[in-house]
Amino acid sequence: KLLKPNFWGFNREISRAGFLVLSYHTHMIWSEVLADKKLQDMPYKIELNERGKIEMSPATNIHGLLQIEIAILLAQLLKSGKRISECSIQTSKGVKVADVTWLSDAFIAQNQFVTPFLNAPELCVEIVSPSNSKEEILEKIALYLESGAKEVWVCNLQGNLSFYDAAGKLEHSELVPDFPEHLEF
Repeated sequence: KLLKPNFWGFNREISRAGFLVLSYHTHMIWSEVLADKKLQDMPYKIELNERGKIEMSPATNIHGLLQIEIAILLAQLLKSGKRISECSIQTSKGVKVADVTWLSDAFIAQNQFVTPFLNAPELCVEIVSPSNSKEEILEKIALYLESGAKEVWVCNLQGNLSFYDAAGKLEHSELVPDFPEHLEF
């Protein structure tokens, strides 16, 4: 569904998954997205799809709260490695941005902090936003695992977590066995 261009000059359309897709170039790469001043103050999570088109989804305050809560718990439970929020990862379907990631010291030594990461960190967490479809979340799980993640967690806006690895859904995280299945906030 094509919409009228907005005042920034982007062409706007709504994707089949309900995302706002903006384009003004036929193909963008992540470094262009990062350098584009028009995109720097937008209140959206920005990703690139496999055609180099920008996909945006709005974030809620609960979404941000859950990101912080997950990162704090990871810091308490995993004494090594680093945590990154809004972590850009090159996948086979463009650059996706995981809400929270955990990187082992070995991952950091191998990849430094290149943007975007060419491989997924060991742990990627997606927090489901109201604009996310089930299909999109399932695709992100598959893309992160395909890109090298050992586990992918999905957290809904009520704080309930689901854990996945390459074999499918897990009863609990094997990377962080003491991580709760529900976050209180």
